[in-house]
Amino acid sequence: MKNTEIVIQGARAHNLKNIDVRIPRDRLVVMTGLSGSGKSSLAFDTIYAEGQRRYVESLSAYARQFLGQMDKPDVDAIEGLSPAISIDQKTTSRNPRSTVGTVTEIYDYLRLLFARIGKPICPIHGTEISSQTVEQMVDRLMELPERTRIQVLAPVVSGRKGTHAKLIEDIKKQGYVRIRVNGETMDLDDNIDLNKNKKHSIEVVIDRIVIKADIEARLSDSLESALRLAEGTVLVDVIDGEEILFSEHHACPLCGFSIGELEPRMFSFNSPFGACPDCDGLGSKLEVDAELVIPDPSRSLKDHAIAPWEPTSSQYYPELLRTVADHFGIPMDAPVSELPEEDLHKILYGSKDEKIRFRYTNEFGGTRDNNIYFEGVLANVARRFKETSSDYIREQMEKYMAQRPCPTCDGYRLKEETLAVKVNSVHIGQVTELSIMEADHFFKELQLSEKDAQIAKLILREIDERLGFLINVGLDYLTLSRAAGTLSGGEAQRIRLATQIGSRLTGVLYILDEPSIGLHQRDNDRLIGTLQSMRDIGNTLIVVEHDEDTMMAADYLIDIGPGAGVSGGQIVSAGTPEEVMADPASLTGQYLSGRMFIPLPLERRESDGRKVVIKGASENNLKGVDAEFPLGQFIAVTGVSGSGKSTLVNEVLHKVLAQKLNRSKQKPGQYESITGLEELEKVIDIDQSPIGRTPRSNPATYTGVFDDVRDVYAATNEAKVRGYKKGRFSFNVKGGRCEACRGDGIIKIEMHFLPDVYVPCEVCHGKRYNRETLEVTYKGKNIADVLAMTVEDALQFFENIPKISRKLQTIVDVGLGYVQLGQPATTLSGGEAQRVKLASELHKRSNGKSFYILDEPTTGLHVHDIAKLLTVLQRLVDTGNTVLVIEHNLDVIKTVDHIIDLGPEGGDKGGQIIATGTPEMVAEVEQSYTGRYLRPILERDRERMDNIMEEAEKAAE
Repeated sequence: MKNTEIVIQGARAHNLKNIDVRIPRDRLVVMTGLSGSGKSSLAFDTIYAEGQRRYVESLSAYARQFLGQMDKPDVDAIEGLSPAISIDQKTTSRNPRSTVGTVTEIYDYLRLLFARIGKPICPIHGTEISSQTVEQMVDRLMELPERTRIQVLAPVVSGRKGTHAKLIEDIKKQGYVRIRVNGETMDLDDNIDLNKNKKHSIEVVIDRIVIKADIEARLSDSLESALRLAEGTVLVDVIDGEEILFSEHHACPLCGFSIGELEPRMFSFNSPFGACPDCDGLGSKLEVDAELVIPDPSRSLKDHAIAPWEPTSSQYYPELLRTVADHFGIPMDAPVSELPEEDLHKILYGSKDEKIRFRYTNEFGGTRDNNIYFEGVLANVARRFKETSSDYIREQMEKYMAQRPCPTCDGYRLKEETLAVKVNSVHIGQVTELSIMEADHFFKELQLSEKDAQIAKLILREIDERLGFLINVGLDYLTLSRAAGTLSGGEAQRIRLATQIGSRLTGVLYILDEPSIGLHQRDNDRLIGTLQSMRDIGNTLIVVEHDEDTMMAADYLIDIGPGAGVSGGQIVSAGTPEEVMADPASLTGQYLSGRMFIPLPLERRESDGRKVVIKGASENNLKGVDAEFPLGQFIAVTGVSGSGKSTLVNEVLHKVLAQKLNRSKQKPGQYESITGLEELEKVIDIDQSPIGRTPRSNPATYTGVFDDVRDVYAATNEAKVRGYKKGRFSFNVKGGRCEACRGDGIIKIEMHFLPDVYVPCEVCHGKRYNRETLEVTYKGKNIADVLAMTVEDALQFFENIPKISRKLQTIVDVGLGYVQLGQPATTLSGGEAQRVKLASELHKRSNGKSFYILDEPTTGLHVHDIAKLLTVLQRLVDTGNTVLVIEHNLDVIKTVDHIIDLGPEGGDKGGQIIATGTPEMVAEVEQSYTGRYLRPILERDRERMDNIMEEAEKAAE
């Protein structure tokens, strides 16, 4: 009997409270709940981990060592499991060789297509390069109309200077009568005198033939003679028609440009057979960028305008710069932007052959005095990057370098010979430059001969299917050549989803982590359709998701809660979406049914006239956009996926502000001008990158609370008596920490063929500190007990110490009260890390001149958490700051003061501002997809708020 359910008993991973769950198979199952409630613990750390572990255990010990063992999850029993495939957001390749085409395998099929039906075309003469046998040549000539007159010629000289007298004599000796020189037929008996300074082409007339039946044998002999004489090429002159050129070699008959036999590896930029020799198939080269070397041209040479030569412990480079300036008479105190071009050129590119006297005394008193050639700042940075053995210096120099398209292959990554192979007159590089939607049209409209169509039929079907899947998951705007490392988490996940659909597996358990991230509402329906089609072919899908549309489309909805962290980990409600909506215990159900909702603001902030204006932003797909960002307001940048939101905000706005306000060295995207910066002091980008890469980093250390806690312990009487200072209570330095585990609390034991085992340290039992340190207590708790507290517990514990309680309160305000103070940073999700950063910004004193940028802050957040987050962001704006979010979530968009909507579509069809203004104004713009989806939400919530007001008034009566 076939299992109809996955049965889980006694799941205890992380915060799960020994729960039993039954999940229907071959259904679309959505797990939801507050952030930190235990959804991922159940979906990934229990169900996926066990499915994967069972599969890996069935392999040999030899194979297992390559597959990274999974720990056995903390669960009593799981029945009805299928092989599990997890599609999360973290695991796309950061390898620069990885592209959208290679990840989706479309590029592999493209290589096969070009190798099988591609036509090599000589890049110089435009003639097709093909090798033919004598039989094929005869067949081709016999297709000419009967009675056609032809002459078979052997091209012996092609565009070469000289009199060629010896060659003509040799031809005459071989018994030939006529030759054709520069298109004119001559008798060899005539006196042929050629100008030795001009280029000549000479063909020997082998035979003159009239096409008719049973002429094949003669034709074949003549062609063979011509091929022998001309070393593999033959020219057939059709009288009153065009000439036909045949070649026995894979080479251009005119210039000898040759291509080996076409095979798929020739089209791979990861193989030496196909990769461009100059950039090794990367398509770009790292070169020193003058704009990064001089980030601020308004500064003078004296004021360290040359960034890589700013003074360090050594004064060598500042002294060299002064010597060069003195030698050429370049003023040191004039802004670089006002220096004559030739002066700046000398500093950047060097003194060429002119020697300069340079005298320098180092800090140890050693003196150098000699005449030197000055290499120039750019060559100096490039040389130090190339020659240094120090990673630090290489890292420093790399800051002044940028990737530029390789001049040899124009960024296509492939050899010249490979790019000469064309299908429908375009080469493989040009096909990968197309967006997925354009590529789809290209292949559907491909004009092929009957033979080629037969060969390409199966390849085209595979390419067609995969492009279709990518379009269905809302990625039609990406190009196939786009580097995988530049994709957002949501895009990368949906690409892997499309690849999985392409594999057409059945009976598999797919576990997805918020596939709707980064998707506009418009594309959501297509994504849900894709998930349902995966279910329909016989797979079980478990989706961790907070998106309302996805939850309503689920066959089965599991709400985990009731709270987060310690107060979560239980199944609050499970059933169809309708059953969960009717369950009063389910927080999710209340939001789905509208009993709870995020209210609209009673009034939106008016602009006070302060604004940052960017003109002519044209990076990536932006079409010379002029954008106004009103300061002191809550702004949302919206638009369909790929419309240019991240480019405008992250690449242009953030990098310009960081460069001008924070003196960052990053180079902004292309723009013409920016105004309004005098109203700002700093820009803060609060993204979802981890708050620390090691388990030593945690929310307490990141927000600075731990410093204050250590102060409290150092101030206790016991600590004073023992002479303990603040450093005694740090687990990162010797003194107070347990030396057996060096303050980690755990010890790693390496196991071969098995996963590394982490065991609690036997000396401190995971407490991280030595016994003496732990004897110091405050209110009955030692420092290890404090690290083990949740933020909410710690807030009560330290309520009388304002310095600590203020910081802890901000962590609670952003909805992270459930997190432990000492929880390792590596175990926090992206959304949690982002909110820890937000909390540490909140408790800083503000002067209202900060500009905060958040890219999709609602990732991983339940509606209830979003409500808390919005309160916090509104608080930042209330103190005069500016908060800008890039967002698709309509619950956030409806509460902002100002929207900038980009579009109309993604990719090349995007990059324009479609609408700006309050949510109400944008909702009225017909061309705006955001407005179209926002309108019904605004109407629905206004009605809800009116109803609440009426009920409140009735209750008051």
